[in-house]
Amino acid sequence: MSDLPNCPECASEFTYEDRDLLICPSCGHEWTKAEAAQAEEAKVVRDAVGNPLQDGDTVSVIKDLKVKGSSLVVKVGTKAKNIRLVEGDHDIDCKIDGIGAMQLKSEFVKKI
Repeated sequence: MSDLPNCPECASEFTYEDRDLLICPSCGHEWTKAEAAQAEEAKVVRDAVGNPLQDGDTVSVIKDLKVKGSSLVVKVGTKAKNIRLVEGDHDIDCKIDGIGAMQLKSEFVKKI
């Protein structure tokens, strides 16, 4: 399998390399390897303090959060163990004891 990144325009996996350029045959988009490296670096998920987060980390909530569709509240200091990073607005997928599976925004947690 190729280790080249997918096209940033159309997400095609059929990109190829031509000297210093990466080219997408599907949409014709061209970009440099430096731009691809910057895009990959920008995907780093950080907590409220600025620490980088990784799959398997333990985080604690820094603000009371209402659970949508329920009367439950996730209190400050609640720990979420063994998190998983996902794409999207709510970029942390985790399980919280007493509440269950939920998604959190990284701006409301702190790495322990």
